[in-house]
This record gives sequence, structure tokens and C-alpha cells, in this order.
Amino acid sequence: MSLHDTQGRAGLAPTPLTAAAIQGLAEMVGEALLRRDWMMGTAESCTGGLLAGAVTSVAGSSDWFERGFVTYSNAAKVAELGVSGETLDHYGAVSEPVALEMANGVLLATPSAQVGVSTTGIAGPGGATPGKPVGMVCFGFAMRAHGGITSRAITHVFPGDRAQVRNASVEFALRGILEFLGEPVNRG
Repeated sequence: MSLHDTQGRAGLAPTPLTAAAIQGLAEMVGEALLRRDWMMGTAESCTGGLLAGAVTSVAGSSDWFERGFVTYSNAAKVAELGVSGETLDHYGAVSEPVALEMANGVLLATPSAQVGVSTTGIAGPGGATPGKPVGMVCFGFAMRAHGGITSRAITHVFPGDRAQVRNASVEFALRGILEFLGEPVNRG
């Protein structure tokens, strides 16, 4: 399956989570970036640094991970990543347009990075609104290419409690990075 460009809730189905699976995916991301001599950065809202934590659990990740932003509030998204206040007002923080601006913002704030990934969502147990249920997470993926930035977004709704949603989001983001880079994704 492939990531959807800015639309859709289908895509990379998560597999049952294990620490070993997440570690293995983070290692695969590192290997893919090292082969390209690339760096990446993250921008996280609902995952609150868990994605950066998974990435930096890999020994040697300083060779391919530049930095992570935890931008939980809208003000932080604007100040740190340049997310437009108009985009936030129109679509809300949990939206594909905001996820895209967050991922693009990683690259704009981090000239040495070639890949940016973002997470913004509703981990629960509260916070649901009409059309935005608990477990809904929007992901942004951005990559420097051909003198510009190519980006994609995808939304997925995860079942479970707050911890399960956040952990599933980390796994989904790691798989998404691999797919965005054109790498085979081990669904094991």
C-alpha cells in the first residue's frame, strides 16, 4: 500500500506493537538515511517526543538524526515550525494541512535535514470533536527534492487507549518514512 497525498485514511496498517518491532523499524530508517548520507528531523504534537525517542534509541543515530521538535501547543507550532495561524484556524491542529506545514517546517528550520516527519492527533481519552475521533492522527512527510520540498500527508485512526494510540503512531510514522523514501517496508 502507499501513502496517500494529502487525503485518505487508508494506508499503512499498523501491526501489533512490540518494542523490538519499533526498534527494528528505527534501525531500518537509519540505514536508509545513511545510504543516502541524509539527515532527518521530527515535529511531534500528540506523540510528545516518542518518535524522536525511538529514533535516538538506535546507536549511531547522531549520524542521521538532526533534531526533534515537540510542538504540543498551537503557539509552539507557529513559533518553532512556521505553521500558519490561518491554517490552524481553518483546519484545526489535527489536520493534514497542519501536518504538512509541520513536516515542511522541520526542513525550513533545519537546513541540514533532507527528511522531516510530523505527528498531530488526538491520543485521548478526551479531545474528540465531530469528524475528529479519539485515535485520529495526521502524519506529514517532507523531503528535499529537485530544488524544492516534496511532501505528503496521511491520516489514520488508531484503536486503543492513549498509550496505545501514541505507540501505534510511532510505528506508523517509522513505516511511513520508509515508504516515503521508497524503501521496502517489513510488515513483520
